[in-house]
Amino acid sequence: MHHNVDLKVLYFGTPVVLISTRNADGTANLAPMSSAWWLGQQCMLGMNTASQTTQNLLRERECVLNLPSSDLVDKVDRLALLTGSPVRTPHRIEKGYRYEPDKFGAARLTPLAADLVAAPVVAECPIQLECELVSGTPFDRDNEITAHTVRVVRAHVDERLVVPDTQHIDPLKWDPLIMKFCEFFGEGIRVRSSRLAVAWQIPQTAHARRVVAADAHPHR
Repeated sequence: MHHNVDLKVLYFGTPVVLISTRNADGTANLAPMSSAWWLGQQCMLGMNTASQTTQNLLRERECVLNLPSSDLVDKVDRLALLTGSPVRTPHRIEKGYRYEPDKFGAARLTPLAADLVAAPVVAECPIQLECELVSGTPFDRDNEITAHTVRVVRAHVDERLVVPDTQHIDPLKWDPLIMKFCEFFGEGIRVRSSRLAVAWQIPQTAHARRVVAADAHPHR
């Protein structure tokens, strides 16, 4: 039997993306998000219009989409309630966000120079997609969310994930970190709760599989 439910969150399950952009002063910003989908060589990103990432994207017109594997969950979650903007919106103050200019340091992740864009790649992420901005348009009536379309101009993939002698990723070896109703999943199993779930007062399940964080940087 189905029930009519006024769902508060519609995150049915999408990959987590760490978006690296360049601030106006040339420093790096890093933001976790999961409102992303791909078609062909382009990707659609749904971001808060007031976010530092949106402002950087619209100004610099480029970014890197870094896709973490599930063993990076603890590093990703350190970014959950951080903002790169010194001006916090009332919504972010309510949810407990704090300003952090050094997102890479806070997450204990390593920035490396990209090939074609000014924003850095995240060394620890097995997949890094350098992108250029195609468009940024309002997604809602109040212009609180911006839909960004970006085009992938270069992809870096850990050689261990590539099917030998092809240009394809082996789906059996690629274990993306998935955000499902504000909880983190890998290999179909919940790996930990998210600080976002606490901020949004979302009920959380009782148990999580612990994963061992990867210390080695993947090959580029």
